[in-house]
Amino acid sequence: FEAFRATGLPLDHVNTHQHYHLHPWVTNEILAIGADYGMRALRVPAEPRALLAAVDPTWPPMLSGIIAPLAALMRGRAQAAGIIVADRVFGLAWSGAMTEKRVAGLIARLPEGCSEIYLHPAVAGGFRDAVPDYRYEEELAALLSPKTRGALQASGATLGGYADFVRTNKRNRASSRRVLV
Repeated sequence: FEAFRATGLPLDHVNTHQHYHLHPWVTNEILAIGADYGMRALRVPAEPRALLAAVDPTWPPMLSGIIAPLAALMRGRAQAAGIIVADRVFGLAWSGAMTEKRVAGLIARLPEGCSEIYLHPAVAGGFRDAVPDYRYEEELAALLSPKTRGALQASGATLGGYADFVRTNKRNRASSRRVLV
C-alpha cells in the first residue's frame, strides 16, 4: 500500500500479483489496513465455470473450481467490511489466452450485474519477466477487435473501472450490465 501511495495515482481497487490475496491471512491483512489507504474495492477472482464452459467447452476450467472456496470466503469478508466486489471476474482461467473469441463470447453471455474482465495485453512478448506461454499480442488484438466492440455494444453493458462502480453502486446493479476494464 505504501509503495502504491507513493505513485500518487488514485486507488481504483486492490488485487495482488498471482492472486496471493486469496490466501485468508493476506485477505485479512488487506481488509485490516486497506481502508487507511482509501481501499473501496477488491478483486475477487470468481469465475462461473458454467459460463466459461459455454464460451469454450474445450478448455477445462479446473483452476476456477479450486479457487472457488477461497474466493467465496474472500467475497464474504470483503462485503462484511463494506468493500465493493464485482459479481464475477474473468481472466484467471484463460490467463494469457484471452482471445477475441473468448472475450467476445464472455461479453455476449454476461448476466446482469457487475463483471470484471481482465487481460494482459502487450504489443509483443519476449520482454523481461514475460510469461513464456502468454499470448500478449492476441490479448491486445481481442481488446481492439471489432467483434469484441460489437459484442459489447449488443450487450448494452456500461464500461468502467471499480471507481466508477463505487460511485454508482446504489444496489441497483441487478437491472444493468457493467463491465470493469
